[in-house]
Amino acid sequence: MNLKKIITIFSVLLITGLIVYGYILYRDIFGANTKFSENEVYIYIPTDSDYEAVKKIVTPYIDNMSRFEMVANKKSYPDRAEKAGRFILKKGMNSNEIVNALRINIPVNLAFNNQERLENFAGRIGSQIEADSLSLLTAFKDKKFLEENGFTEENVLSMFVPNSYEFFWNTNANKFRDKMSKEYRKFWTDARLEKAKLLNLTPIQVSILASIVHKETVKRDERPKVAGVYLNRLQRGIKLEADPTVIYAVKLKSGDFNQVIKRVLYKDLETDSPYNTYKYEGLPPGPIAMPDITALEAVLNPEKHNYIYFCASVTNFGYHEFAVTTAQHEVNRQKYVAWVNQQGIKR
Repeated sequence: MNLKKIITIFSVLLITGLIVYGYILYRDIFGANTKFSENEVYIYIPTDSDYEAVKKIVTPYIDNMSRFEMVANKKSYPDRAEKAGRFILKKGMNSNEIVNALRINIPVNLAFNNQERLENFAGRIGSQIEADSLSLLTAFKDKKFLEENGFTEENVLSMFVPNSYEFFWNTNANKFRDKMSKEYRKFWTDARLEKAKLLNLTPIQVSILASIVHKETVKRDERPKVAGVYLNRLQRGIKLEADPTVIYAVKLKSGDFNQVIKRVLYKDLETDSPYNTYKYEGLPPGPIAMPDITALEAVLNPEKHNYIYFCASVTNFGYHEFAVTTAQHEVNRQKYVAWVNQQGIKR
């Protein structure tokens, strides 16, 4: 065989080898490498996870780990310092796309409202981000934080204004708390602070009163009117006598916040608790729930009237009957009591 033929054969073999190698490389990098039926899945990688931990987490979703590791090494993913977060993998992704996806931390949209206690709120948030409820609760109750920001354990719930917020899943408890503190200060604009001042209330007191308004009525259009009643009582030195505060006091005393109380009994009014506004004058020491923004705005922009009393309406369900005099209120109250008895509501 002459030299020319040898060179030709060698060249053909080399080209063939390069083509095969190129195909394999292309397949390894750009061939589909997922094995889940859903269109997309979310991958959660805990804080301080190393490359080995990441591989264990993604293994159930990747068809060929050797291909993935080859690409990951070529793209220096194992050397990446920060690997924690929430990531999205889509069906049919190739190894290159998977590695790229593991570099993009997808934020979580947090939403919360109407949490009755700090413990409930911590549990709600702990189910949506990496920080667990215990670490969140510890951060919320940190004495130094409370002192520096003017809160107490009883009223710090007022710092969390219900809305939709964007957080990275791997946000720790302190960072979550600190960001919510910034959002709280952002909510209390100069205009809102001035309105609170004109009512002779602090932002915390506005939140406490708003929590009562929030619990009294689900009708947003009625909240300014209800807020007006309570502000009238406060300004005249009359006890608030708000049923939701009694219900909260009863639950707090029993430790059972899951119980359903549809009817406040006379014995409930004797519950000895600073949250019982039938027994103690003024506002309770903290919110009885997390008021939403409409309740906060209702307190800041109350309806001006002379009403001192209100009672649930039996003709316009969901709304209330308002009264200026004790006599008129008693007429409304008796109508409601008769309706409750007719419905057989004992508790």
